Amino acid sequence: MRIVLCYPVNDKHIAQIQAAAPDAEIVNAGQERVDELLPTAEVFIGHAKVPVDWDRVLEAGRLRWIQSSAAGLDHCLVPGVIESDIVVSSASGLFAPQVAEQTFALLLGLLRQLPLFFRAESKREFVRLPTDDLRGKTVGIVGMGGNGRMLVKMLAPWDVRMIATDYYPVDAPKEVEHLWPADKLDLLLSESDIVILTLPLFAETLGLFDRARIAKMRPGSYLINVARGSIVVESALVEALASGHLAGAGLDVTEVEPLAETSLLWDDAKVIITPHVGAQSSRRVDDSTDLACINLRRYLSGQEPYNRVDKKLGFPHPSVVYRGNLQ
Repeated sequence: MRIVLCYPVNDKHIAQIQAAAPDAEIVNAGQERVDELLPTAEVFIGHAKVPVDWDRVLEAGRLRWIQSSAAGLDHCLVPGVIESDIVVSSASGLFAPQVAEQTFALLLGLLRQLPLFFRAESKREFVRLPTDDLRGKTVGIVGMGGNGRMLVKMLAPWDVRMIATDYYPVDAPKEVEHLWPADKLDLLLSESDIVILTLPLFAETLGLFDRARIAKMRPGSYLINVARGSIVVESALVEALASGHLAGAGLDVTEVEPLAETSLLWDDAKVIITPHVGAQSSRRVDDSTDLACINLRRYLSGQEPYNRVDKKLGFPHPSVVYRGNLQ
């Protein structure tokens, strides 16, 4: 069995993978050789950030399982893979603690008006300005996967009311007042002072937050997007901020990445932008390798891997999401 890797591993990680699959040949392709070597793999672990000829991979007929090192699966869920027997599992929820911390950084920065204070600091102006509070707010979480559930855990001590929607509205955390199905999104928006997006990107969520949907948010509410940029239509967001309908937006992701230099979001003092770093961590490669090895052992013993995705939807059912870091 050949296992092809394409994420930033070092010798320690390769040895760990070899220990989990002693009889396998481990090949570290990196981004430079992943397109060349992927047709020779039975197992692929990683995230190709370069174009891959998936037709050639499928024609070779060797690939049996993809363990993505990312939660998003745009890099591999092409039509041919979706229709094939190739098993795909994701890193869904694996970086939930980091995403939750990034969410808090964006949210508290907006509420406490840090963009304005940073601008004043750069001018050496020591001026008091009005701020807002997290305590007492209604927080609507759109997407109750691993990231959403970690957010619930971290928000719980802050004296907020929490409501949520999810494609699979099951196993509601006790701290969440309502966990509604996805078609109740507009109800959530009408009740939320803060809306946090932690849902996956697929056909039904592409452009979900357009002008009409943002208009259904409470006047003066905040939007935080730590999900995928294409869920929010940038032009609609710019309009809502300019009109004052939204009090602010915290964006770790944007509709087009990198965000264009000409985007009006850059200069808006009601916006905090970070460059898609929510899942970054000093432990990212270690944690990715730990999950890959857990799933490798399951694969070799004939068990289903954690985070096996429904390929037509692009994300796993909550019952199979890896919970090792959410206990």
